[in-house]
Amino acid sequence: MKKVIATEKAPAAIGPYSQAIEANGMVFLSGQIPINPATGEVVEGGIVEQTTQVFENIKNVLAEAGLTTANIVKTTVFMADMSLFGEVNAVYAKYFEGAFPARSAIAVKGLPKGVLVEVESIAVR
Repeated sequence: MKKVIATEKAPAAIGPYSQAIEANGMVFLSGQIPINPATGEVVEGGIVEQTTQVFENIKNVLAEAGLTTANIVKTTVFMADMSLFGEVNAVYAKYFEGAFPARSAIAVKGLPKGVLVEVESIAVR
């Protein structure tokens, strides 16, 4: 059985998908992009501001499920360019304590709304 996880404290889905789905104690978060949920707009600034907003959105979806970033076991980071990796990595590290989740990080040709970063994650209870 699967359960839809949704919160107004993270951007609404911009397509036919859910913010997150829980199944068998695992929570699968759709990729989060740096949209401010209050305005529906991409946050101003560069990669640091965008990565910070992405993780705030992830935290809010997880909170709706009763979880934190400590429950994340896997992330996939999509970047507009690998030259952004160092700055993304510095922000990323601030959102985890102890054992970091497994991670893939890749550069892609384009991301929704022209953003610089998107992160999807999997958490467990």
